[in-house]
Amino acid sequence: MIQIPKGTKDVLPARAYLWQTVEREARESAEKYGFKEIRTPVFEHTELFARGVGDTSDIVTKEMYTFSDKGGRSMTLRPEGTAGVARSFIENGLAGGVMPFKSYYLISAFRYERPQAGRLREFHQFGAELYGSGEPAADAEIIALAHRFLRATKISGVELRINSIGCKHCREKYAEALRAYFAPHIGEMCEDCRSRYEKNPLRMLDCKEEGCKKYTSAAPSMLDYLCDGCRTHFEGVKELLSALGIAYTVDPRIVRGLDYYSRTVFEFVSDALGAQSTVLAGGRYDTLIEQLGGKPTPAVGFAAGLERLLMIMEAQEIPVAERLPDCYIAGMDAASRVKAQLIAEELREQGLVVECDLLDRSLKAQFKYADKLGFPLVAVIGESELAAGEAEVKDMSRSASERVKFADLANYIRGR
Repeated sequence: MIQIPKGTKDVLPARAYLWQTVEREARESAEKYGFKEIRTPVFEHTELFARGVGDTSDIVTKEMYTFSDKGGRSMTLRPEGTAGVARSFIENGLAGGVMPFKSYYLISAFRYERPQAGRLREFHQFGAELYGSGEPAADAEIIALAHRFLRATKISGVELRINSIGCKHCREKYAEALRAYFAPHIGEMCEDCRSRYEKNPLRMLDCKEEGCKKYTSAAPSMLDYLCDGCRTHFEGVKELLSALGIAYTVDPRIVRGLDYYSRTVFEFVSDALGAQSTVLAGGRYDTLIEQLGGKPTPAVGFAAGLERLLMIMEAQEIPVAERLPDCYIAGMDAASRVKAQLIAEELREQGLVVECDLLDRSLKAQFKYADKLGFPLVAVIGESELAAGEAEVKDMSRSASERVKFADLANYIRGR
């Protein structure tokens, strides 16, 4: 038997409504802020992610699904959503439209990682991107959108942590300070940290190895190296979040795992699954559009992993309402089965969830089927009902039944 690839999961019909609920909350939250959906290809030229995500990130160096197509071109399954949106923004001349440009996406993405709880090789993200504003108000709006979405899912115990990693100029000074600090310890740190020491020492702060954490925890803070512009911007973001009533903690250890970030970075974290984990994260990336060949354009955004979010919702036993069926139409003979199917179509036209028999079952078997699927009502049509133009509608919860004219069925079902 051919089995599902490691690191992927089926979403079966019995659980699909959970995903649909979260996706609906994502769409509604984004659209309240004027964000509109964008859809980009599942695969792009590998260079897009090498240039956009950054060649020192773990994603590019270790995790991408890259292949050569039949024309010999190097292609990569998208490992995240932002680079593709940025490429589309440039290629389609969206900078010439109304600014700021606001978009959101619901995508599958791919990274070759060790599968674990909430982390798969094919995973799903909700993300939002705002291009064209470098003001603290844009950062605050993106965070407010993320905050609203997480509240809509009803998960509890989520904390917002923010930081500023400055611009290119203040980061260069900070990188020098980090190299000076780590120099006496670099021989005791992991291979990844030794590689990052030369290429991008900020990424050392994101190391999860216990042997490295004892050194990274005491490293200098980026906040002490911010230039006047970056410091003023960060203070503006904090003031706006306070004004909006969004609680936050400043965490100078947040650097994020992608090289394109600058200035504001943030994470919404939860310990609902045991060890503290990130539910949603993002930040500002003012140089990304220029890196990819466009005109300098400030940008800010976030992405949330839907698998981890759904795991938290289940761990906290958050009730999610499933669209329930309305009525089953049972036919007793050939003629009534035809009528049952016609009535089912008419009721569906009026927005009701209706089924009828497709397997030539007996009436008793049809009732068993309707009961298993949770139908609250079963409308029975036999020879006498067909002649009278009405159905015998049985309430499955109390074994009572009523005769209802075919023309009145929709209103009767809604009323029940």
